[in-house]
Amino acid sequence: MENNLCIAGFGGQGVMTFGKLLATAVCDNTDYNVTFFPSYGAEQRGGTANCYLIISDREIGTPMSDILDDLVVLNQPSYDKFVSKLKMGGRLFVNSSIVKPTSDRSDIQIISVPATDIVVGMGNIKVLNIFMLGVYIGYTEIVPSESIWKSIMEKMAGKPSLVELNKNAFEQGIELGRSQK
Repeated sequence: MENNLCIAGFGGQGVMTFGKLLATAVCDNTDYNVTFFPSYGAEQRGGTANCYLIISDREIGTPMSDILDDLVVLNQPSYDKFVSKLKMGGRLFVNSSIVKPTSDRSDIQIISVPATDIVVGMGNIKVLNIFMLGVYIGYTEIVPSESIWKSIMEKMAGKPSLVELNKNAFEQGIELGRSQK
């Protein structure tokens, strides 16, 4: 098993945190190998940000691939830039609140989630990444959700006031991801 994933959006949307949490959970709680390869635009907040992960049950020869199994896009420029790298049969996770797929690709699975609208309804846009991580884990089950939550709790050790909000976002994302299967 080898899964090539790209997570892409604007700086400030939590793209790197999404990737780091997933990579940490894989590394700490499974027998899989994982690589995490971040890429930032010229600016951090508001500029482009993306990261690549490879999760594999064997040695990984390169930190990133030009052919993606999964793509999570949080904004339109990221969709426009990366959708062509998604392999036939690949899975596209789209924040449909602000991303409008323009490709006529019928050879991919599209998991369309109005993520921005949902997290604004929760009261905090800053949990967009945790919500989408939940959607991704709920749909793919690539690692147990408990492993991801453990990584989230470790990251939030110094911010106990944010735990409940993030837990709610993560759990709602998981449920929505599972319902999209």
